[in-house]
Amino acid sequence: MLATVRGMGEHISFTSNGGTCGGYLANGGGPGVIVIQEWWGLVPHIQDVTDRFAAEGFTALAPDLYHGESSSEPDGAGKLMMGLNLAQAAKDLSGAVDFLCQTTAGDKVGVVGYCMGGGLAMVLASQRPDAVAAAAPYYGVIPWPSAQPDWGHIQAKVVGEYAEHDDFAHPETVRVLQAQLQSLGKDATLNIHAGCQHGFFNDARPDVYDAQAASVSFARTLELFRGTL
Repeated sequence: MLATVRGMGEHISFTSNGGTCGGYLANGGGPGVIVIQEWWGLVPHIQDVTDRFAAEGFTALAPDLYHGESSSEPDGAGKLMMGLNLAQAAKDLSGAVDFLCQTTAGDKVGVVGYCMGGGLAMVLASQRPDAVAAAAPYYGVIPWPSAQPDWGHIQAKVVGEYAEHDDFAHPETVRVLQAQLQSLGKDATLNIHAGCQHGFFNDARPDVYDAQAASVSFARTLELFRGTL
């Protein structure tokens, strides 16, 4: 089971294209990693995941893309996700990139995201190829037709984690995406975990959590970030 790390981080605000965005920052002293929320929002589980990356030596930031809102029910989470202002989210994520580069005095960051956040991790990699060197989408979903990335812009190394039993990010869709990325010359590997369901990394949801798959995935993401940042 993945270790739970409590109390490492703090809630902050950072500049977002002339405005501000809140977030949860856990500073482990090393390279920057952006942690992008599931559709639930910036909930305690995502803060805990951010702490885990800090415990491994990264400076991890989870932007609050819902600006204070969250939900513990699927209906509410779905409404928040579909109501997300994508233009503002793009500004917030880009602001997070700039904040981490300034905080760490580095010019590269990694990004990891879960569910909705997995899709947005790929969006961010396409929008900020200048800074995003590694992307780790977990069962990434891009439900907005207007937010489909230009895959050709991605310069990051991509190592994704997906589930065999997933109606949101179906394995066949994942295979097609991997082939598309590789055909464009991208360094992309999208791993599909047998027997797992969507959300298998979320240890706050025992109905879908898979300890073995979560452990393997986390180790692989750490290896990705350590090898690129």
